[in-house]
Amino acid sequence: MGKTVYNPDPALARKSYISSMAQYEDMYKKSIDSPDEFWSDVAKQFHWETPANPNKFYSYNFDVTKGPIFIKWMEGATTNICYNVLDRNVRNGLGDKIAFYWEGNDPEDYSRLTYKKLLEEVCRFANVLKSRGVKKGDRVAVYMPMILELVVTMLACSRIGAVHSVVFAGYSSDSLAERMLDSKCKVLVTADGVWRGEKLLHLKEICDAAMERCKKLGHSVETCVVVKHLPRLSASQERNGTSGDVNGEESPEKRKAYDNKIPWNEDRDVWWHEEMEDASTSCYPVWLAAEDPLFMLYTSGSTGKPKGVLHSTAGYLLYAATTFKYVFDYHRGDVYWCTADVGWITGHTYVVYGPLANGATSVMFEGTPFYPENDRFWKIVDKYRVNQFYTAPTAIRALMKFGDEPVKKHSLSSLTVLGSVGEPINPEAWMWYYKVIGHEKCSIVDTFWQTETGGHVLTPLPGCTPMKPGSASFPFFGVLPVLVDENGKEITGPGEGYLVFRRPWPGIMRTLFGNHERFETTYFKKFPGYYCTGDGARRDEDGYLWVTGRVDDMLNVSGHLLSTAEVESALVEHPSVAEAAVVSHTHSIKGECLYCFITPNEGITFNKKLVDELKRKVREKIGPFAAPEVIQHAPGLPKTRSGKIMRRVLRKIAQNDRDIGDVSTLADESIVDVLFQNRPSDAVF
Repeated sequence: MGKTVYNPDPALARKSYISSMAQYEDMYKKSIDSPDEFWSDVAKQFHWETPANPNKFYSYNFDVTKGPIFIKWMEGATTNICYNVLDRNVRNGLGDKIAFYWEGNDPEDYSRLTYKKLLEEVCRFANVLKSRGVKKGDRVAVYMPMILELVVTMLACSRIGAVHSVVFAGYSSDSLAERMLDSKCKVLVTADGVWRGEKLLHLKEICDAAMERCKKLGHSVETCVVVKHLPRLSASQERNGTSGDVNGEESPEKRKAYDNKIPWNEDRDVWWHEEMEDASTSCYPVWLAAEDPLFMLYTSGSTGKPKGVLHSTAGYLLYAATTFKYVFDYHRGDVYWCTADVGWITGHTYVVYGPLANGATSVMFEGTPFYPENDRFWKIVDKYRVNQFYTAPTAIRALMKFGDEPVKKHSLSSLTVLGSVGEPINPEAWMWYYKVIGHEKCSIVDTFWQTETGGHVLTPLPGCTPMKPGSASFPFFGVLPVLVDENGKEITGPGEGYLVFRRPWPGIMRTLFGNHERFETTYFKKFPGYYCTGDGARRDEDGYLWVTGRVDDMLNVSGHLLSTAEVESALVEHPSVAEAAVVSHTHSIKGECLYCFITPNEGITFNKKLVDELKRKVREKIGPFAAPEVIQHAPGLPKTRSGKIMRRVLRKIAQNDRDIGDVSTLADESIVDVLFQNRPSDAVF
């Protein structure tokens, strides 16, 4: 592959906040040796109604053998995160600055919102929530597409001290119901529906089914607020004269005809626009204690029951703001775009709170990378002159399949920083991203973090960190990563083991909603004294950290510990392969073996010759013990609408077990049947 280390572009380094590894090391040392002083300096930029007690700036216990796990930052302080990300910016002269450029599914559907207008809308909806009985500590469920009203809802909750629980608007009604039941939410905010490419999703109908399920199980949602969002037809089906308004333009007759089809409960359901009509644009913020909850976000649990990860107010604000500033090297005047859905933690921290805390201008995108054409991402980068672009490796690999031509149609010269999130990026995708998208001038920040961490914990820094394709490199400020073996013994120097953290940073979660015992058991019991990520990692001879994937995605093949990510990376190095996914399968001799799913590039025939070449590639890259047992043709992979590969489905296909459970979150459910049909009949284990 040629070079193994790529230095930041000198022009980028000259303007970066952190322009050398020596500067990073000095700041990192201060953040570890004097965390109270380091984070106190960060806190000075924000408004505190009551300052923190300097003698109790932070305290914690990570050791379950010494008592309950707890984490506290800025004890004694009171503040309001909505005030800090909106009012403070308006008072600092940014009222007329664009907070969001909104880009709809239809390229002709777009909008923009200034900080002043966003503040007014947030205050109005905060007053709507108050009028519906929502008060400090109440939970508000949010099931919405990527529209500006989603941001308004989150900030309105934070303004009055309500706890928002955003559920990705791709989950099934059962999944939504499970989350609403667990959180005991008082209000649900949704939209009538949304177009994703050519597909119409009836969100209100999904919400109705979820609320009905909740009612049967003993919990009634008191109010459901519904945004009128839908243009009735997608752009390719009808050009209906949209002119940049978020909701499109339609004849009243057509609107009314559709509205009559939307299921409606007069005792519970209300229209957003009707509630907002007479609401005041002024709403005094509720001052919250530093450790008061800000939001909860559900993440998958190994037991199948989702975990309600709870984040608090002050620490999350400090960490979201600081990671955004340094990891994306955001400067005033830049335009930043994170493609993630706000239904995930990436959207919370790096679409909403982090950018707004820095007075940033962001792009918010409702559509898909492939609609109406597969150059949509690059078209938007060109249109808004995006400087920082943050997306997932799965999107990068999917776009690589179409070659360089869709990219070359557009100018990407504005880009300075390219981000990667969600999984370790394989070196081939990294190189394409670096060369074709970044023209070898952009820093790539390959960020490792989790819903639980609140923000980046391992990441390169633009203009500073020499980059190794596929490595998350070094810890962010205040973060102390450690590698331990199965017995909890620390591994020093080069080596591989479990990735754990020795002490908290401000943005780490505080508990699991309503289940602190599960919080302690899941994250702190296996290795007392450490937060356990559940991921494996290795440290190379230069001190760089490489995340190898979930520990449960690691295999023991003939006594060799092997990560699926490592094998996938080897497979996609083959020029004919667009994407690969690897799962484990029980084997009568080896214990476990590798079952691989391969998506070839367009125009490539999947045949025995390719299979043999791929097996040879893995043997050469990793070793004979890693040779795949089965390589199956996969025209597509089962992915959620956020682009995450659903590996439990692949494991079922490998086992030829058709009891695959709920697949309603898949972007394309039909791919499951195709993969079962393609399963080799002669696979013997």
